[in-house]
Amino acid sequence: MHILIVEDEIGIVQFLKQGLEEEGYKITCATDGLQGFELIQKEKFDLILLDWMLPKMTGLELCKAVRLKDNSTPLIFLTAKDTIQETIEGLKVGANDYIKKPFSFDELTERIKIHFRKQNEQEILKLGTIEINVLQHRVLANGNEVPLTHREYDLLCYLVKNKGKVCTRTQIIEDVWDIHFDYDTGVIDVFMNAIRKKLNLKIEEDYIKTVRGVGYIAND
Repeated sequence: MHILIVEDEIGIVQFLKQGLEEEGYKITCATDGLQGFELIQKEKFDLILLDWMLPKMTGLELCKAVRLKDNSTPLIFLTAKDTIQETIEGLKVGANDYIKKPFSFDELTERIKIHFRKQNEQEILKLGTIEINVLQHRVLANGNEVPLTHREYDLLCYLVKNKGKVCTRTQIIEDVWDIHFDYDTGVIDVFMNAIRKKLNLKIEEDYIKTVRGVGYIAND
């Protein structure tokens, strides 16, 4: 598991890096918010440890930026701020957890393990006879592997994660394609037709239905 530490106190950075590497984690460090932001743009991390008060870009600003692109990576604030309002503010912008300085290293490692366990519980997505192994990036339908393109895979995962909800074409374009301007949403139908053909499901296994004029909904 790859952890990013964004912290400007060098002593804390060295302490955390050494301790977490001894626990078996791969560690990358940034000493200001902007450097952390640039690293996040280039690489996918499994968890982020983030100081609140950082030079160039605050931890709060960085957390907001992370959540605009990524809603799944666990993010833990390490901070001396401890008022209820500040805690709520951090959680509102997308933090998963909050540890007050000074903190116990044992407590930190236990919290990290808890977040990784929660992630692993979500590594298999299911929709009827369709099974998606998120960690291995594999899709099975009735036990047979389905070779999807990257975009087809992202679209299928999005619909399954939002099972039971109508996903509009506009939402899909924004969340899966990351396009936030007027765009021909008809491209989604092309990808959906390709996904359905590759899944090769029976008539009674019509798990993804078209909501005419709106979008799609996935249901068992």
